[in-house]
Amino acid sequence: MSEVLLFHHALGPNEGLRAFADELRRAGHTVHSPDLFEGRTFATIGDGVAYADEVGWGEIMTRGDRAAEALTNDLVYLGFSLGVVPAQKLAQTRPGARGALFVSSCLPVAEFGGWPAGVPAQIHGMDADPIFTGEGDLDAARELVSSADDAELFLYPGDQHYFADSSLPSYDAGATELLTQHVLGFLARAGA
Repeated sequence: MSEVLLFHHALGPNEGLRAFADELRRAGHTVHSPDLFEGRTFATIGDGVAYADEVGWGEIMTRGDRAAEALTNDLVYLGFSLGVVPAQKLAQTRPGARGALFVSSCLPVAEFGGWPAGVPAQIHGMDADPIFTGEGDLDAARELVSSADDAELFLYPGDQHYFADSSLPSYDAGATELLTQHVLGFLARAGA
């Protein structure tokens, strides 16, 4: 089984992401889900991103680093949207990563150096999500897939950014079921 460090999106740690983490736990994986926002939650993506801007993205990444410090190096890093920033940084820079799972976001590989050899990755997003497809994330995901030894991009039909958060109106049960199947298969291989 795999050990996963899951980073939340811009709304903060909420019930929908806890439910996703619990699904992974029921499959036998250990999931850590730190709070990068120190107890704050937000109603909109804009408000959450404004908070991250206010405290500084360097501080958000430092909080992610601190969450990882107390854990083994043999982690799979999972990020949802804003949470991809610390997840991708750790997957690319912290030795021992077992894998990386990015949902609704991806940064250019060059942001943190090159993609590390032997670290598998999956990127998931909706094919008409204006944030994922329109702000460069899809291009970065395609670049990562072409530069890594073992990386896959999964696009689901739809235009929702937070499609996998069951606590929100944007939730898409069908896409989330497929996402969960892909993630569980990935975690089974990473933990072998």
